[in-house]
Amino acid sequence: MKKIAIVGTGYVGLVTGVALSDVGHDVTCVDIDETKVAKMNQGLSPIYEPGLAELMTKNIERGNLHFTTDHSIAFHDADAIYIAVGTPERADGSANLDFVQQVARDIAAHVTDKGAVVVTKSTVPVGTNKLVKHWITEALDRDVQIEVVSNPEFLREGSAVHDTYNGDRIVIGSESEEAAALIEEINKPFGVPVFRTDIESAEMIKYASNAFLAAKISFINEIGTICGKLGANIEDVAKGMGMDKRIGDKFLNAGIGYGGSCFPKDTKALVQIAGDVNHTFDLLESVINVNNKQQQIPVDMAQMVVRGGLEGKKVAMLGLAFKPNTDDMRESASIVLAQKLTDLGANISAFDPIAMDNAKRLLPETVHYAASTEEALQDADVAIIVTEWDEFKDLPLTVFEQQMKQPIVIDGRNCYPLSYVETANIDYYSIGRPSVIRAKKSNQPAN
Repeated sequence: MKKIAIVGTGYVGLVTGVALSDVGHDVTCVDIDETKVAKMNQGLSPIYEPGLAELMTKNIERGNLHFTTDHSIAFHDADAIYIAVGTPERADGSANLDFVQQVARDIAAHVTDKGAVVVTKSTVPVGTNKLVKHWITEALDRDVQIEVVSNPEFLREGSAVHDTYNGDRIVIGSESEEAAALIEEINKPFGVPVFRTDIESAEMIKYASNAFLAAKISFINEIGTICGKLGANIEDVAKGMGMDKRIGDKFLNAGIGYGGSCFPKDTKALVQIAGDVNHTFDLLESVINVNNKQQQIPVDMAQMVVRGGLEGKKVAMLGLAFKPNTDDMRESASIVLAQKLTDLGANISAFDPIAMDNAKRLLPETVHYAASTEEALQDADVAIIVTEWDEFKDLPLTVFEQQMKQPIVIDGRNCYPLSYVETANIDYYSIGRPSVIRAKKSNQPAN
C-alpha cells in the first residue's frame, strides 16, 4: 500500500483517487472548495459517473479514501502526489497552466522532507512536466528529492470507472527509473499493460490519441454527408469499412459531432502546440472545422422540413449532455443547437435524464426544461435527438406519433434502425442515411 495525494477532484482526479483507494492504497484527495469536500466526505459524488458513488462510499468506510482542503494533510509523507487540476483552453486554443503552476507551488510549500514522486494526470502540452519540476524546485526552501512523472489518462466520461480497470495501456513517462517503477507498482493491481517512455513522448501520446479519434469522427461525418446526398447508407458504409482490421469499427458512428472536455480542447491545443514549433497542422484544423460544421446540420434539416419555418414553432430537444451516461455539458452540441434555434424564433422544450441542472447555466434562458420525454414532445412541431441516451433509443416510435403536433423527428445520433422507422407513422431524418417520409413511405436521400 502506498500513501497517495490527489490534487483536484474533477472527473480525472476523483475517478483516479477512488480507484486507487479501491485497489488498496491510502488516498487523500485535496480540493479548495470546502462545500464540495464536505459533501465528498459524506460519500456524495460531485459528478455523475456510473459506479463512482458506490466506490466512494465503500472506500470511505474502509478508511482508504479521504478528502480535505488542507494540502499539508494530503501531502504528509505521501509517496506520490498526483496533479489532476484543469487546464482550460485559452482564447488562442492553448492550455492554461495556471492551476498546474499553483499546485507546483503548493507541493513546494507542503511536501515533507522525505520527498515524493509528482505525477501529472492533467492533460498538458509537451514540456510541461519539466516545467512542473522547475516550478517546484525553484519554490523549495529546503533540500527535498522530487521527481516528476507524466502519466496521462485515457478515461471516457460515462465509462471512466470501467476504463480504469479495463484500460488498453498505462503510459508512464519519466527520466527516473525509480520514479517510473513506483508508479508502475502503484498501478499494478489494475492489471493493465504498462508502456514506459520519455516524458515528452508520454505528453504527446495523450494529445495524439485524442486527435486521431477526433479525426475518425470528423472523417465518418464527412462521408455521412456525402452518403446523404447520394442515397447511400452511412451505417452500411461504416460497417464495411470497420471490418478492415487496419481501420476498425470504433469511432465510426456518424452524428452531429464530438464534444466534452477532451476532444475539442485537446485538438485545438495540439494545433497550437504545432504552431509553437512553426508547423501548420492542416489535417487537424480541418477536423475541427468539420466538427463545428456538423452541429449546424439538425438546424438546417429543421428549417427545411418544418413548413413555414421555425418562428414560433415548438422544438423538442431530447438530450443535452455531450454524450450519454454523464451530466457534462462542456462543448455539447446542445449548446450550439439551442442558441441557433432560439435565434430563429423557435420555442425549445428540452429533456435530459441527468444534465438539465448543468444545462440551465449554459443554454438560453427561454429554454423550457420538461420533466419527461413525453412532456418535451407534447404538441411539438419537430423533435431533435441530440444525445443517444438509452431512454431515447428504447422509446417506442408511437410516442412521437401520439405526443407531437407533427411527428417529424431529426435524429442527430442515428438511434433507430431504418427498418423499424419504416413501420412508424413519422417523418424521420437522420445523419447520412435515407429519410423515411410518411407520405411516400419510401426512402429518399437526406440533404
